[in-house]
Amino acid sequence: MRFIGKVAIVTGAGSKRGIGRETAMLLAKEGAKVVVADMNYAGALSVAEEIEALGGTAIPVKVDITDEVSVKSMVTEAVAKYGRLDILVNNAGITQPITTMDMTSEDFMRIIKVNLYGTFLCSKLAVPEMAKNKYGRIVNLSSVSGKRGGGVYGGSHYSAAKAGILGFSKALAREVVEDGITVNCVCPGLVDTDIRAGLSDEAEHAIWESIPMKRPATRREIASTIAFLASDDASYITGEDIDINGGSHMD
Repeated sequence: MRFIGKVAIVTGAGSKRGIGRETAMLLAKEGAKVVVADMNYAGALSVAEEIEALGGTAIPVKVDITDEVSVKSMVTEAVAKYGRLDILVNNAGITQPITTMDMTSEDFMRIIKVNLYGTFLCSKLAVPEMAKNKYGRIVNLSSVSGKRGGGVYGGSHYSAAKAGILGFSKALAREVVEDGITVNCVCPGLVDTDIRAGLSDEAEHAIWESIPMKRPATRREIASTIAFLASDDASYITGEDIDINGGSHMD
């Protein structure tokens, strides 16, 4: 029960087979009050109800992480409901399997806006609430694609966004450390979620063969690492990124 008394926002937590749902469920299981945030309110409501049915505490919130007013409303609702904000998991994201030559400017900006700008907005608006209590944990979802330049799924715009999250997180970590806030990233490889639905069977098999462990990560394996970084067990870790890819990329 590492998170008793803690309040967490998990964005992109409304998908039935997503990392966000698994993370929200795990944080709640360990005592956190969880704000299940998603563009899909029905999905967020379903996850929040599941958490409550299991004895946890959660509320659903509809949010567009690319809209500052919407993000501010999410943070305000969390604090109004639970009195504080301790943990932010910037999980919401989208991808698109496409080559640079085939993508449009609109494609590029859409991926950058959701993945990178959304992470910026949520962090910017969460930090002041965390700073009030001199305590906070921000965990951002990057990707192996942001380190190796693709090769898993998504185009160059996805790799650029996820690489940007790494740089953003390191800079933010330096800025907020005196407020008792840590900022870290996880960098998953192939994961058993619906985000990889655009891959053909042949493409997915090829990726499996390139992974030394010969399988994708489970959602729980990613969520467990996020929970570690969000806990006091990781109190002396900031500005770091953890690879969770079965050996497909090693720094």
